[in-house]
Amino acid sequence: MILMISNNMLTGQLLNQFNKNKIMNPLEIFQKEAPDVAKAFDGLIEALKGTTGLDAKTKQLIYIGIKSAFGDTTAIYYHVPMAKKLGATRDEIKDTILITLTVCGLKGVAGCLPLALDIYDKTE
Repeated sequence: MILMISNNMLTGQLLNQFNKNKIMNPLEIFQKEAPDVAKAFDGLIEALKGTTGLDAKTKQLIYIGIKSAFGDTTAIYYHVPMAKKLGATRDEIKDTILITLTVCGLKGVAGCLPLALDIYDKTE
């Protein structure tokens, strides 16, 4: 519990610092510094969004699970609100991250669950 609270506080502090310093979104930096590669990457994302085997919400939940397994809090920060807007429930977000326990142990849960739930609760 202490680890989760401390990690959540640290993540919140980092995100606050990120916003205070007016640091650009990582994708904005990518688009600015490598526009041709970013355009190709955007095409890949659009093609994946256009596949029909999974609905958009399920795709977002899978992405959140994968990024949680890697401990990628930046992706969690941006994709949890997207999933919520597509109809994902708080329990679906929570379970998506909890299932990473079978893949990487506590890394994804400790690093991403507190942030994901906090962002979910703050997203309208």
